[in-house]
Amino acid sequence: MKRYECSVCGYIYDPADGDPDSGIAPGTSFEDLPENWSCPICGASKDQFTPID
Repeated sequence: MKRYECSVCGYIYDPADGDPDSGIAPGTSFEDLPENWSCPICGASKDQFTPID
């Protein structure tokens, strides 16, 4: 699964880690995150993220 980087603050969403503080379980792909999920650091919306290798 691809990792995604927040273009606002540089936070990297790693599917292997999920986002436990937001109730997102490890193994959750970026595409499967709820539409209202936002960056846990700066609050940017999902459309502010870009895939990285």
